[in-house]
Amino acid sequence: MMLTVFGKPFRPTWWGFALALAGCAAGVALGNWQLRRAEERRAVETSLAAAQRGPVLDIPASAIDPGDYALHRVEARGEFVAAQTILLENKIRNGRLGYEVITPLRIARGTMHVLVNRGWVAAGPRLDQPPQIVTPAGEQHIEGIALERLPQALEAGSGPPQGRVWQNLRLDDFRAASGLALQPLVVEQHSDSGDGLLRDWPHADSRARTNEMYAMQWYSLAALSLILFTVLSFRRDSDH
Repeated sequence: MMLTVFGKPFRPTWWGFALALAGCAAGVALGNWQLRRAEERRAVETSLAAAQRGPVLDIPASAIDPGDYALHRVEARGEFVAAQTILLENKIRNGRLGYEVITPLRIARGTMHVLVNRGWVAAGPRLDQPPQIVTPAGEQHIEGIALERLPQALEAGSGPPQGRVWQNLRLDDFRAASGLALQPLVVEQHSDSGDGLLRDWPHADSRARTNEMYAMQWYSLAALSLILFTVLSFRRDSDH
């Protein structure tokens, strides 16, 4: 089928239309997903702001319901189990590659532990040699925000993590690897422990703005699919 538009022959192909439609649909779907992620992160930021105006909750040595603590300010007292420290890789701060340091805290007067995301440390010149972490000894008083889970990155492989450098942290994986009794949450540490780690945690609102920028990129690609289809459907007389 050939049409004349603006005096030029317009002859779209069925396969070109199919490719453009698929590209447009994928771009719109991914853009919508990014906007939903932005809305979720803004909701988390709102909950955090409300929780931080509330009282500080003490994490006990007995089992707890994570729903009672999640996104609240919390405190815990106990000793770090330095030998069970893991490093979460590929964490960026100020354009530098590094790790987030996760160490279980044995809660005072009990055998229960709680995982503490202690902060960020820069990677060394060789990625096969993780940095040495200073872990304060003796009883510690940790304050921070309770999280039911940490963000999950796309993993290259499957199966349980090995060694002390992990891509993602899941409580069940750490419980199985360490054999420790764990509270069902992670404390994002905000208090200082004198360990030299950076605790400049990114806000959910800033991550939401990043999602919105990604959404605009996907919508632009969706529009580009239609524009290319339209442009390439115009044929010069010499093309036939």
